[in-house]
Amino acid sequence: MSHNVLEKGSAAAVPENETEEQILTRVRTNARRARIRTWGLRLALIALWLGSWELTASLWIDPFFYSKPTLIWDRLVEWFTEGTQFGSIWLQIFTTVEEAVLGFLIGAVAGVVLGTLLGRSRYWADVLAPFIKALNAVPRIVLAALFIIWFGLGLSSKVATVVVLVFFAVFFNAFTGAREVDGNVINNARILGAGKRQVLTAIVLPSATTWILSSLHTAFGFALIGAVVGEYAGASKGLGLLISNAQGTFDSAGIYAGMIIITVIALLAEWAIGFAENKLLKWRPSQAQSSHGI
Repeated sequence: MSHNVLEKGSAAAVPENETEEQILTRVRTNARRARIRTWGLRLALIALWLGSWELTASLWIDPFFYSKPTLIWDRLVEWFTEGTQFGSIWLQIFTTVEEAVLGFLIGAVAGVVLGTLLGRSRYWADVLAPFIKALNAVPRIVLAALFIIWFGLGLSSKVATVVVLVFFAVFFNAFTGAREVDGNVINNARILGAGKRQVLTAIVLPSATTWILSSLHTAFGFALIGAVVGEYAGASKGLGLLISNAQGTFDSAGIYAGMIIITVIALLAEWAIGFAENKLLKWRPSQAQSSHGI
């Protein structure tokens, strides 16, 4: 009898073989639950932070200086429903995004081209290194003031400020990526008859793609910073002007509201760049796959 009981227990302990569809369903369910837990924890942390801020500003600190979430929300609602002192909030957002995107594209292209070319030319890299380092050391706020004097308060001065910030962020990564290309691969390509242009376009640029794309995440943040700094130094419209005006009128809620809008724009841009990166690097195996040898 005990033998039969043991047989039944062991048979019950053996899991039933799962089909491929059941395995995929279980994996998706676990992943969905993990995402729900993650987002739930994030929302809980945000609620705790905002609640403690609201309570502290209501009981212990002066909301005139530190503001509080309800006042910031009221300012956002006012801007999006009634507009700002300088026109529609959408006009301010469009102006800042336009400046950031134009400067980002120009600075990124220039950084990739010059970084890749200098990365493959040690002679010119040594010649130009002191000048590049000196330009990178110049405070950006000083350049923003100069650009306003040179180009005026319009779009050009803000784009120039953004270009300077984005260029160096992309340049150094492209330079390093071009330097890190395996020399044996280049030598083999030359043995097979590849010219300098073919080596550059078929080997160096694809090998440096990971370095370049990783720099773009940081570069667009710099682009927004450059646009806001340029507007802060002098502009007739834009989110930087809203923040500068809020500072001048001691409107701390307006400063936070402007920061929140800029943060949302940066997060959307980060998502778009990440989406493009996943598409361009679809061939690259993920770390999880490579670590398990699948």
